[in-house]
Amino acid sequence: MTAEIDDLDRRILAELQRDASQSLDEIARKTGSSKTPVWNRIRKLRAAGVIRNYTVLLDEYALGLEACFFVLVRTSSHEAGWQAAFLDAVRARPEVMEAHRLAGDIDYILKVKVANARAYDRFYQSLIEDVSIFNVTALLSMEEIKFTTEVPL
Repeated sequence: MTAEIDDLDRRILAELQRDASQSLDEIARKTGSSKTPVWNRIRKLRAAGVIRNYTVLLDEYALGLEACFFVLVRTSSHEAGWQAAFLDAVRARPEVMEAHRLAGDIDYILKVKVANARAYDRFYQSLIEDVSIFNVTALLSMEEIKFTTEVPL
């Protein structure tokens, strides 16, 4: 079910996406509202599930995670048991930043952040130890051209 939001809600959400650490006063000033309505709307948006949580974005390069691999996974097994084991294995690995089940020739794509190729190989060996995979292709990202966590409003 889609939440109904108006223009003020969108402006508040845009400000929160840009910097969730802003004070209510700052958000109210930037959105042309006042503190109490902004607070009430944020509470309403949280209750509706539009705002899931607040977080901090870290610089992975500063933390030594300089390699980003996109891992294309094909499986020959489509049973529920295999899928559950695969999903458990993927969810248990902090290197996996995103995982998507796909339509088409590739079954899954994983976005994996690691220090280097050797760290990726350790990740890969650990993954295939936990679950049987028919085919894996790893693509090394040479340059991140765009990254955002902001949802288009």
